[in-house]
Amino acid sequence: MPPHYDALETRDPEAREQDLFTRLPTVLRAAMQAPAYAERLKGVDPGEIIDRAALARLPVLRKSELPSLHKASPPFGGFVAQPPGTFARLFTSPGPIFEPETNQYDPWRGARALYASGFRRDDIVLNTFSYHLTPGGFIFDASARALGCAVIPAGPGNTEAQFELIEAYRPVGYSGTPDFLKILLDAAQNAGRDVSSIKRALVSGAAFPPSLQAEIKARGIDAYQAFGTADLGIVAFETSAREGMVVNEDLIVEIVRPGTGDPVAEGDVGEIVVTSLEPEHPWIRLALGDLTAALPGISRCGRTNMRIKGWMGRADQTTKIKGMFVRPEQVAEIGKRHPELGRLRLVVSRAGEADAMTLRAECAAAGAALQTELAATLRSVTKLGGNVELVAEGSLPNDGKVIADER
Repeated sequence: MPPHYDALETRDPEAREQDLFTRLPTVLRAAMQAPAYAERLKGVDPGEIIDRAALARLPVLRKSELPSLHKASPPFGGFVAQPPGTFARLFTSPGPIFEPETNQYDPWRGARALYASGFRRDDIVLNTFSYHLTPGGFIFDASARALGCAVIPAGPGNTEAQFELIEAYRPVGYSGTPDFLKILLDAAQNAGRDVSSIKRALVSGAAFPPSLQAEIKARGIDAYQAFGTADLGIVAFETSAREGMVVNEDLIVEIVRPGTGDPVAEGDVGEIVVTSLEPEHPWIRLALGDLTAALPGISRCGRTNMRIKGWMGRADQTTKIKGMFVRPEQVAEIGKRHPELGRLRLVVSRAGEADAMTLRAECAAAGAALQTELAATLRSVTKLGGNVELVAEGSLPNDGKVIADER
């Protein structure tokens, strides 16, 4: 079997970039047929959004905003032009956030991820993601069937029934959370049931630490990770290179400074922002609230798309200090007012029995005047007083964290 799903995965990166941004104006025009996008993108000429610099000037749509937007204008917050009845399935996620499944082939873009994990046509896959109201089960079900696999729609739990299915159908693949895979393997071992047919897995939805990876591998299962959301499907996936995750085709992924829409410097940790080229239900600069960083170069597996390190925490670091919320975008505003600074980090702590905060700022030339100016800016932006500590350039961690709550 060929090592890659199709030729798109190995094309020249510049050709991919040109293809994405050639198609983007058409997608933007489709998006602006929906009232919420029409309002957000008012005055935007889609024909001018032909590169990353132009895209970065468009406003981000934060996933954290969606529950209130969907409630104000049900079901999709005005971001979908088509009536709900024209979609294949209609789901909900906690929030609530309402998600439609399009009528496209492989609507959640997961077949590539399964292929990269070793799944092939005619494989039988035990799918243990939930099929109830949320899209998780259907994301992996549709992706496996698009690849030509047969799917056991098992869902989570009920291990006794799962053992009967496994012993009868002998699935070679597993899709689900890594936690439930361990539960299933442990329960089978304790009950003396045979689940040895499972040789590979695509896991998502929970942390997969190195210790658990080693344990699953020791049990004879080659497991890979995928990063996805209920809105977009599979955004990026692990490959045989085991070097981060390769971004899926037909998506434009940006990494921005938390609280802003501004792209970070190459290699810096920031928030994942995704634009999807799906005319039925496009997402334009959807900020997921998750942190990652881009990896340099091309994967050893031969796939040429952008690579990310994977999930590195949450970007929404909003915290309450002395009864007032302080948000990452406020820290970003301080940086904009003082462009001579490098990375910023607001450290929240306790001094005695009271909240305290210290703004740590990288700068090339420290001085009392700058420290005084920064303290005034900190108070102006946050409405709270705090200390300022000037530190050497490159001394703050590259982890995407702009607010560190150490209380």
